[in-house]
Amino acid sequence: MNSNITHDLAVPLNQEDKAKRAFVTALRVHVLQHMSGSMKNRYEDYVKPEAQKRGNTCDTPEHIHKALKSDFMFKAYSSARTCAQEMVFDVVSDSVDREFETLRAKAKPVAKKGSLTLDDSVEIPKSVSEIDVHLAPGSYHAEYTEEDFATGAVYDNAIEVFSFGQFGKDSNDIGMTLSNYVRLKFPDFKPAKILDAGCTIGHNTLPWAQTFPEAEVTAIDVAAPVLRYGHARAESMGVPVHFRQMDATAMKFEDNTFDVVFSSMFLHELPLKDIHAYLKEAYRVLKPGGLLWQMELPPMNQMPAYDNFYLNWDTYYNNEPFYGTFRRQDYRKLLTDAGFGAEEFMEATMPRYTFVGEEAYKEALSGENTFDTLTGRMDPKGTRWYGFGAWKK
Repeated sequence: MNSNITHDLAVPLNQEDKAKRAFVTALRVHVLQHMSGSMKNRYEDYVKPEAQKRGNTCDTPEHIHKALKSDFMFKAYSSARTCAQEMVFDVVSDSVDREFETLRAKAKPVAKKGSLTLDDSVEIPKSVSEIDVHLAPGSYHAEYTEEDFATGAVYDNAIEVFSFGQFGKDSNDIGMTLSNYVRLKFPDFKPAKILDAGCTIGHNTLPWAQTFPEAEVTAIDVAAPVLRYGHARAESMGVPVHFRQMDATAMKFEDNTFDVVFSSMFLHELPLKDIHAYLKEAYRVLKPGGLLWQMELPPMNQMPAYDNFYLNWDTYYNNEPFYGTFRRQDYRKLLTDAGFGAEEFMEATMPRYTFVGEEAYKEALSGENTFDTLTGRMDPKGTRWYGFGAWKK
């Protein structure tokens, strides 16, 4: 079975499945841990000095990309990383297809704790429908059979291979880290209604229901297949979440509904106009005294130029064209433009809660924010997630 997937919809794996997944996991580790280091060394020792001789200052991620783009090391790294990304989906799809009917049967039981509400009038945004986001075939909305949820199952299995264990058990560490930040940093804050926007299958939604068990948790996404799977997954884990098909830029909730609006790795997938629309909607549906809290990539203005270049690789080669544009924004201004007060802005870099444990996590929260090569990147040496948001007064 999958080592980090513990729920009833885990796909039984044969030896060939395990071998394929192990190979791609090892390949991604090699690319992201070893080839990336070699590429940075080559840049510092050779590419940067040569580029500066030609007048390239190498002081922005765009300048660094231009300097490295024709270098053999960058080409080798990018080719290997792109192939590995495509292989992540390839090596899990066969097992999901093979076990599809078994998974369908397991997903059939009537909801006991949460709910699923689909709306076929929801229009899939072009930012999802016109590109295979993350190089995932069919992106995250494609349906090939009645009540299809294969896209969700593929994503659940793929993310374990993709992250080589760095998202923790059930790939929920981001949600655990961000929700426990709120619990520990603001012990008097007791949210009753929580919303996760752009939830996919709810990896990072369920931790909010587990961290705040008295709260009603709702999760929205535009893609029906991931919602079907996410609902079945949550039910199998006994966690109450209400999954609804809805566009986060035009929510069908009344004003002042939620105490927390959360998202994880969502904003950088949106065109800038949709980021503005979503944040205004988040402000609208938040209650006064409520919190907007986003797990995201760190802003460019906090990171060294080379790290910005490295993070922005996905903009060009991983079908995430809005990635770099988002990171160039002033995050505080994004929120003030949406209606939040500038003085209510907050941000934090956090160690991974499920890796370090509560006491070490609490100790880390008392320190200053740290922005370096471990911020926002998966790294066994000690990844730190980045979050930002604001209170609604």
